[in-house]
Amino acid sequence: MEEDKSKKGIWWKPAVEIFSEISTWIAVPIILAVIAGKALDERYGTKPWILLGFAGTSFLISSFGIVRSVKRFIEKTKEEVKKENEPR
Repeated sequence: MEEDKSKKGIWWKPAVEIFSEISTWIAVPIILAVIAGKALDERYGTKPWILLGFAGTSFLISSFGIVRSVKRFIEKTKEEVKKENEPR
């Protein structure tokens, strides 16, 4: 029984992985959008239009990335469950 637990590894590791991946998909695009949008608005005098455009685009990128990550996580989980339920 102890061997089964050690084979599975740390039980909370998948949760931390998906949390960090989704957090990255949320944070990175909006941070880049704010930095680039402010700089370009300042340069071209279009305050706040480029920033708003980049923010909207970053929302779409984040949404796409999150959906892709969750789908991949679901498939991985299905494979693990299928593997666990196979006869030995």
